[in-house]
Amino acid sequence: MTAACADVQKAMFEVLSGNAALVALLGGPRIFDRAPTDAAFPYVTFGRTSVFDWSTSTENGLEHLITLHVWSKARGRKENLAILDAVRAALAASLVLEEQHLVNFHFVSAEVSFNDDIFIHHGILRLRAVTESAV
Repeated sequence: MTAACADVQKAMFEVLSGNAALVALLGGPRIFDRAPTDAAFPYVTFGRTSVFDWSTSTENGLEHLITLHVWSKARGRKENLAILDAVRAALAASLVLEEQHLVNFHFVSAEVSFNDDIFIHHGILRLRAVTESAV
């Protein structure tokens, strides 16, 4: 189960870090599993991932619910929304998995909020992937 999840996230990271439009919006390849304490804004981080059994009577499968976070200190929501759109557009391309077969991958939801305590816009993008073992 964990290998399948890591396979999906690795493919997502490769697509995102290789997308010139997204990297330009971020001001560099600022896509992290966990952001360094001195990371410059804006940036994207991987958040919660939940994995569920999605097996059928003939195939072993997993459903992955993946959350990405966008962090921005811009004055308004515009930068955060643009980055969310760029992430979503980049991930619309086919992901190439090493050990799994990607059955389905799609956007679920997005939201942006503002944290008054730390003056940061926080975008959340939720995605769903279904994989089957390629072996």
